[in-house]
Amino acid sequence: MDNRPSWDEYFMEMAVLTAKRSTCMRRSVGAVIVKDRHIIATGYNGAPRGIAHCAERGGCLRQKLGVPSGERHELCMALHAEQNAIIQAATLGQSIEGATIYVTHQPCVICAKMIINAGIRRIVVKEGYPDKLSVDILAEAGLKIVMLGEH
Repeated sequence: MDNRPSWDEYFMEMAVLTAKRSTCMRRSVGAVIVKDRHIIATGYNGAPRGIAHCAERGGCLRQKLGVPSGERHELCMALHAEQNAIIQAATLGQSIEGATIYVTHQPCVICAKMIINAGIRRIVVKEGYPDKLSVDILAEAGLKIVMLGEH
């Protein structure tokens, strides 16, 4: 009997590991973009290059303002894990058309739109996220979120 993790479990564990690099004070998220069972790019949520992280700024602005999770993303200093992974692929000149993205949390609506336009065809997540519009937009684009389940 084969006790190895499935491919989805294997790549999700890599997304979980990637999330450990996150600098976000509210939620650590990791993403791994995979094509033909090869990792193309990874990303985690954190401030852009050369920009101070929230911990260095004395805290999270959204938290200070009492902004609920899933709302007012424009007030966040960080890029999301999915955004960083897509940017990394672009920087490296790697096509992600037809790829799968493994994300520790369901993408927000901003990331959902980027995933659609990047040509990613499959989304696998470990945990949900309070953004119904994201789910609706992905469904309209023909993308289904595959939930691996919480551990």
